Amino acid sequence: MSLPAVTPAAMRRRILLLGAAAPAVLTFPPYAAQAAPRRQAARQAGPAPRQLLLRHAATGARFSGTYHDGRAADPAALAEISVVLADSRTGAVHPFDPRAIDILWEVAQRARLRGEFTILSGYRTAATNAAVDGAGDSQHLRAGALDLHVPAERLVGFGETALAMARGGVGIYARRGFVHLDSGPVRRWGDVPSGGGHAPAAPDPLARIAEAWAATRGR
Repeated sequence: MSLPAVTPAAMRRRILLLGAAAPAVLTFPPYAAQAAPRRQAARQAGPAPRQLLLRHAATGARFSGTYHDGRAADPAALAEISVVLADSRTGAVHPFDPRAIDILWEVAQRARLRGEFTILSGYRTAATNAAVDGAGDSQHLRAGALDLHVPAERLVGFGETALAMARGGVGIYARRGFVHLDSGPVRRWGDVPSGGGHAPAAPDPLARIAEAWAATRGR
């Protein structure tokens, strides 16, 4: 039995159909094939690590390095930070709330404030808190608060950035040259009206803090 003859017109139709059925990947532009590996590499890299430079104004204790790998905090680094933020009068150490450390890191990132942070007060014992006239329910008592010096020209912007995050308590003390951050309930206070404004310069606030700390050491 002989097969039917294939006409030239039929052959052209078959060639066109075969071309239409070819794998679509052959028509991808060169950059499309490279995009998937780049996306996969970005996923594998994960979030960036978090680093801080801290110095306690009263004791001179320092922390410099990575405290969080982008996924979880490093317990050893948090232990070091807790020592740096110990009660400056007695040296008592309390495990510091990592949420408060994260708040400081995030405010610094958003406010684009780099370099070393000078801490005026971290954890306080009840006796130290009373000696410095701290609030009876101060977040310092549970190692969940930081008072840090901020340059006068950046202080209000830094404080307003923290307020916009609504992650805890924010006290803006422009006249005394520092900002309070804590991981407690969301609230605000201080000597700067809502909406910001000019921060008056404070005459050597770190010297006054150091003097106050020295006066309480013997109590």
